[in-house]
Amino acid sequence: MRLTSLFGPAAAELVVLIYLLIPPTQGVAFDPVQLPNLNLDQLGRVALTGDFDSISLYTYKQQTQTAFSTNGSQALITQLPNGDYTAAATADAYIKTMCPFVMQNGQLAGVVVGGNFTSLGGIEAQGVAMYDPNSSNITPLPGLLGKVSAVYCDQDTNTVYVGGDFKGADSTNAVAWVGMTGWANLPFAGFNGPVDSIAKAPNGNIIFGGTFTGLGNITSPQKKDQQVINLSSARISGGSTTEENGFNDPENIVCQTSGQDQPGSTWLLEDRTSGFWRADLNFGFEPTKLRLWNTHLNGRGTKTFRFTALPLNGIMNMTYIDPATGKKSPCDADGARCPLSGNTSVPFQDFEFVNRVGMSAFQIDISDWYGDGAGLNGIELFQDDIYAYAVPDLNEPTCANIRLGSNSTPTGPWTTASSAQSQSQYLTVDLATQDIQSAGASVVFKPNIKQRGNYSVTIYTPGCLQDNSCDRRGIANVTGVFTAAGAPLSPQQIFQTNNFDKYDEIYYGPVDVNSDSFRATVTLTPYTQQDERITLVAQRVRFDPTNDTGGLNGLFEFDPTKGSMLTDFSRSAINQVGTNLQPEAIVTSLAVVAGITYVGGNFSDTSGNFQNVFSITDGNATSLPNGGLNAHVATFQVFGDLLYIGGNFTNTATGNISGLNNFAAYNTVSQSWLALGSGVRGQVNTIVPLELNVTENQPETCITVNGHFDQLEAFGSAPAVPVQGFGVWVPSRQNWLQNLNLTTRTITGQLSTTTNITGSDPLLAGTISSQGVPGAQAAVSLTSNPLQLNSLGIKIQPQQVTNAKRKRAVSGQNVTGAVTGIFHKNGKLNVTVIGGHFTAIASNGSTINNLAFINGTGAVSGLGTGLDEDSVFLALNTQDDILYAGGTISGSLENSDVNGLILYDLAGGNFAYPQPPALGGDDVVVNAITTRPKSTQVYVAGSFDTAGSLGCPSVCMFDKGQWSQPGSGLSGSVAALAWQGNDKLLAGGNITINGNTTRLANYDTRRREWTPLDDATSAIPGPITALTAANEDASQFWVAGKSSDGSAFLMKYDDSRFQSIEDSSRLGEGTTIQGLAMLSLNDNHDKSDLVGQNMVLLITGSLEVPNFGNASAALYDGRSFIPFILTTAGNGPGSLSQLFSEKTVDFKSSGGQMKVGFVVLIGLAIALGVTFLLVVAGIVIERYRRKAEGYQPAPTQYFDKTANMGRIPPEDLFGRLGQRGTAPLL
Repeated sequence: MRLTSLFGPAAAELVVLIYLLIPPTQGVAFDPVQLPNLNLDQLGRVALTGDFDSISLYTYKQQTQTAFSTNGSQALITQLPNGDYTAAATADAYIKTMCPFVMQNGQLAGVVVGGNFTSLGGIEAQGVAMYDPNSSNITPLPGLLGKVSAVYCDQDTNTVYVGGDFKGADSTNAVAWVGMTGWANLPFAGFNGPVDSIAKAPNGNIIFGGTFTGLGNITSPQKKDQQVINLSSARISGGSTTEENGFNDPENIVCQTSGQDQPGSTWLLEDRTSGFWRADLNFGFEPTKLRLWNTHLNGRGTKTFRFTALPLNGIMNMTYIDPATGKKSPCDADGARCPLSGNTSVPFQDFEFVNRVGMSAFQIDISDWYGDGAGLNGIELFQDDIYAYAVPDLNEPTCANIRLGSNSTPTGPWTTASSAQSQSQYLTVDLATQDIQSAGASVVFKPNIKQRGNYSVTIYTPGCLQDNSCDRRGIANVTGVFTAAGAPLSPQQIFQTNNFDKYDEIYYGPVDVNSDSFRATVTLTPYTQQDERITLVAQRVRFDPTNDTGGLNGLFEFDPTKGSMLTDFSRSAINQVGTNLQPEAIVTSLAVVAGITYVGGNFSDTSGNFQNVFSITDGNATSLPNGGLNAHVATFQVFGDLLYIGGNFTNTATGNISGLNNFAAYNTVSQSWLALGSGVRGQVNTIVPLELNVTENQPETCITVNGHFDQLEAFGSAPAVPVQGFGVWVPSRQNWLQNLNLTTRTITGQLSTTTNITGSDPLLAGTISSQGVPGAQAAVSLTSNPLQLNSLGIKIQPQQVTNAKRKRAVSGQNVTGAVTGIFHKNGKLNVTVIGGHFTAIASNGSTINNLAFINGTGAVSGLGTGLDEDSVFLALNTQDDILYAGGTISGSLENSDVNGLILYDLAGGNFAYPQPPALGGDDVVVNAITTRPKSTQVYVAGSFDTAGSLGCPSVCMFDKGQWSQPGSGLSGSVAALAWQGNDKLLAGGNITINGNTTRLANYDTRRREWTPLDDATSAIPGPITALTAANEDASQFWVAGKSSDGSAFLMKYDDSRFQSIEDSSRLGEGTTIQGLAMLSLNDNHDKSDLVGQNMVLLITGSLEVPNFGNASAALYDGRSFIPFILTTAGNGPGSLSQLFSEKTVDFKSSGGQMKVGFVVLIGLAIALGVTFLLVVAGIVIERYRRKAEGYQPAPTQYFDKTANMGRIPPEDLFGRLGQRGTAPLL
């Protein structure tokens, strides 16, 4: 193949390096993570609740909690051994196409990846790069600017054909990467429009499909040097400037074209001294002509100079017309010094640049002069490039008196950002939701068009890394008007999340010249379908005139064996097929199946035989049955004998087959159309095959459908299914995966393309997140031996709550999805209860709102009517078979209002009657419910003032059908409760006791008294949202919440003091902790003062784990945090609320830490026991010694010692003890 190299040996070395370093493909090596050896047996059944639709244990280091992106960025995606999908390399925009570049010798050079990105895997790569599937390394292939839409890897010729909407050296929209030589121009100069698809014909030729009408390239305008570079906004300086007033300012000569020598108009150097004049601009440019006005003041003037491009420090070669001879002459080759005429009859001189060189500053060095010294009287710089800048000062200068020159009109609170790493300054604005939806900011670009013709119009977007705005960048909406009689350009959405500078072609076609009645314009505004605060940027628009051969119409056949191009396109049957289509045909898709080439797009043939899709056999165009399809085709995917087709059609062209809504299949053997269900409601953009375990351990290739649709259409007995632009068709079941009751992995997001790699799993591209637990949403069970997550058998859809309800919850409390749960087992009654704010489907098909019951057989049911659908359940507990359910609950049961709390009879399966008198107050919420040990008293805590008519703020006790106020003086909001033995209750939150604020309070049930916990107010930096015991009687416990600065805190109380974890180990600033629980381990970890060696603290919520990133659950061993569970919800990270279990943790059997008092008593008892044993041992030893030495026992018979003693009456003995001054008388 004869192709001209663009970049020479350097590129060739790069290719050789890629070629030599990549070994035969074995697949990416994934790093497993050792799972914690939890002992959950003592807890019975264990479950987790949260707001998620995807959940996995953290088992591989490549796993992240990143959800699929909706900001236009995509990633290369690989599948982990556990079935989850993970990003192998993230791009800052979409990935459109891929192919494995296998050389002639069978060696894999890498996977060529193309798209609209400017970086891949964090490495700058403009539209195309090479990916190593073994190491995940990225090698950029520099040289193109724009987007790549199609790649075809041809092993026979060691060549990758690349098409799209880009520029590279002397090619436009098509170029080749040759195995050992790098980029190379094709024998033609590319196309005058974008390329969307490339395929290899049965005869070995390469077919290009796209939106083009001829071979061609960007060209220079017929009218040269017509765009004036704005020097009036530049920073002007000079060297060796005169001190004479009126002539000492180098800015004097900017916008000065009168030729008059006078103060304020002329700039002079010092007498008989060389010097320089310099301009630093706020944008880059490629000048084509320099115009200088010489000074003639008092016989002075510049005789010779040279032009230096900065910051390159390159001396520019120029030519000029010699005024004396009228001939074109080069400047002095030695030093490129140019002469400037001193003739007063020559008003100015033009100097043409020999080469086009980019620069952002320049310097004119003056080396010789006329008379007493040098000077200048005016300067202008010109270029061919046609730009309109968003920053008005960068456009053509108004002082140049240019009629209808380039300009712009910004509207809104824009500010100017420095060029930094970009080509020019640009405008930036931060927009709130209301400003986005009202298009509260706009920029109208108006270029200086001096000749009518075909133009390529591109809009430039500065990279987001340079201004640290990547996490805020949004979507711009771009429209334009280019001809006086033509319709406005349909709105186009431009994603501005690019890390580095990029451009997007927004229009190709005719543009009218500027006139008093018409000007071409491009308008940039925010895309209104964004509901978050964004940063919008606007930089510049470019108009490039194009030149083409004509004679083509969306199709072109290239013979790679020929080194030159034939201009007679009719010699190619495929080219001829294209010209037989109606003008301005758009070809989007090409596929070759069994020697037949299939063509799809937006077109019809001139004879009316077919529309939007046809086949080519032996050079002849053949209609598919029923005349093709009735609207445009966007994509093809071949699988076996079937050609899957996606687009915006609803039927065949003749309308004879129903069910072909935007997604259909064509059987290439039977030559017939197949309806796939009834299609989808909305446009399909891509079709990507994906292997799934539809049947357990039996992978099957399924077909994913991706685009702008919101529903899988109903067909047969299958109902319509709402979706978000993603569906999975299962060929073996002839049904959508969403309709099948299968225990397979759930996938959300969208896929853009895939490619097969020999010896490895397929490589995907797009934005997807996969669910590690089939059928699990918002609630899962957790088991050990082995450690795994399992579905609870209920399909939950989280619901957003109203702002009014949201305000009721304590800060940090999750109020969407499943928030809380409880296992209740009493005799034959075995019920799992899930509460929160969600909808679910009951076993009988009815809709469940917010509280669900799963019985022992797995049947799912819900509450009866009476409660408001916007209720939120936050706390659950049981007494006998009565469920106490609290939260932000409202409604009416048996004509009585309920508020904050309901009772439900689990045995009877209905509401309990009568219900407790309703709680009262502003924004009533119940956050915690607990039963006093060894009693029937149920304590309810939250934010309320009354219980029925009883004043009972914050914590109230319900027993035997009536409310009682426990103690007095308590108010505020209580978030959590824990019993410290049978008689003391610990409450955490944002509490006030007798007017004094505290975070923790104790209630003594015997004394009926609330007391603040010592140091709780000063030690704890904010309200408590989570609390858990750390030992048997909860004298030690953990608390968590939000500090006043918004950061999360986690602290332990150990009998008498609070301990915080080390700063270096703390969770990140974005952390919200929603639940805490102590768990047992089978193996001991390193010793810590905070956590026992065979215990671990589980933290749930939305966490930022140090040295990892986002997680929904982490384990803390007293030294460090270990990522444990990852979740996603919709297109963002998910969260976990709490763990609940059938039984409580047994700290004694788990070796939990005891209360210090007990430790002291036990130690004292041990010491006394040891002392007693030592004494006994000493007595025994002493008796043995004495016996051995011959000692005899003392006599045991005594004489009567009392015989000679008289009896003294007691009153005589003790009567005088109290008398002072005398001794007692005996």
